[in-house]
Amino acid sequence: MGLSELFGREVEVTEPVLLAGGASKEAWAVDADGEKLIVRRAAATVMHHHTLTLAHEFAVIEAAYAAGVKAPKPYGYLPDVAGREAFAMARLEGDTIGRRIVRKEELAGARELLPVQLAEELAKIHSIPGDALPFLPESSIDRMVAELDEVGEPHPAIELGLWWLRENRPPLRPPVVNHGDYRIGNVVVGPQGLVGVLDWEFVHLDDPVRDLAFGMVRAWRFGAVEKRFGGVGDAAPFVERYNELTGRDVRPEELDYWELAGNVAWAVGCLTQAQRHLSGLDRSVELATLGRLGAEVEYEICHLLEKVGAS
Repeated sequence: MGLSELFGREVEVTEPVLLAGGASKEAWAVDADGEKLIVRRAAATVMHHHTLTLAHEFAVIEAAYAAGVKAPKPYGYLPDVAGREAFAMARLEGDTIGRRIVRKEELAGARELLPVQLAEELAKIHSIPGDALPFLPESSIDRMVAELDEVGEPHPAIELGLWWLRENRPPLRPPVVNHGDYRIGNVVVGPQGLVGVLDWEFVHLDDPVRDLAFGMVRAWRFGAVEKRFGGVGDAAPFVERYNELTGRDVRPEELDYWELAGNVAWAVGCLTQAQRHLSGLDRSVELATLGRLGAEVEYEICHLLEKVGAS
């Protein structure tokens, strides 16, 4: 099935251009009768065995778009594009590179707007009925434990972090549809702030505060570490607007807990991705670099454990 079948007519298609930065899926920019599209196509290997299939990811984007979320307009699922599944969606214009977003002078005004704008979109995401997406998995601390066990290496900082998380979990909130990777670097930003939310492959059911805190993980501040919320600003406006829209009254200690959990999850993720390189499954300098980055995240876990231990 090609784009002409998707549109129900013959369309003039430009030469596809493979975009850089697709660590888990290929992203091809193409124009079809003037419509600017991204064709998101499965990669040769699976980055993470908990990612959604392309068919399920497309269904999530359809649900998000229908709920009024600033997700790319979904055009259609393509079960076979040169032997791999794919889907087509609108191509949004703006910056997606985290280091540019947190530093470009032209985006200074956008950075002031982003905390409130991102809170508004997250409230919409968390309002999507879970039963509308019955294939979504649930996540848990135990799953992170299992993933670390698969690495087969001792990592005391991560293990201590997992122990603390199991021993100090705040009261459970009813699970909601979580984006799963909601942060700077997975959004499109323009001069007026948020243009769209990308990368829906990790959507799952979970505590809503997990999504709020993930964007506060140090790695997603892109060097602007003094700005807790994604390197663009303080967390307070983001959380206050989210609370105003949802009535959930998220507390500071919950954010601290889930920020630590986000760092533990990312540390485990770095190790599992490095193993893809070391095992020969997917030889890549980028994946090898994540193994080194994992040590930095372990250091941050120790820092956060000191912080919560002192509070």
